[in-house]
Amino acid sequence: MDRCSAVRVANMSKLRRRMVIDVNLDPTKGSETGEIRPCVIVTNNTYNARVPVIQVLPLTVWSERKASIINNVEIAPSSHNGLTKKTVADCLQTRPIDHRARLVKVRGELEDEIMATIDDALKIVFDLQ
Repeated sequence: MDRCSAVRVANMSKLRRRMVIDVNLDPTKGSETGEIRPCVIVTNNTYNARVPVIQVLPLTVWSERKASIINNVEIAPSSHNGLTKKTVADCLQTRPIDHRARLVKVRGELEDEIMATIDDALKIVFDLQ
């Protein structure tokens, strides 16, 4: 196993809720979000540690239109989250992935207040209020 593969395996075994990771979402169908892009892990850490399929929330480039949608959450870049530009978490596009096949790299972790806002948006999307 080369060094890059060893680092990738080590990162995959420690995936946690709130982490920002780059994921290869292709192939897609219809209006699904695709490409290699940052995503936020939204499944709980019990699942993240035990099963290879986790639930992620894709991030997309910020725009005024996207930011105005009630179930989207704006995220500013920071050294903590590893993002390099302002993004939007599209809470309608949650998606299960097998991280063994789709994980590209780990960027960082979301701040508490941003994750709380995402949790509130997911409650709206899934009618958990």
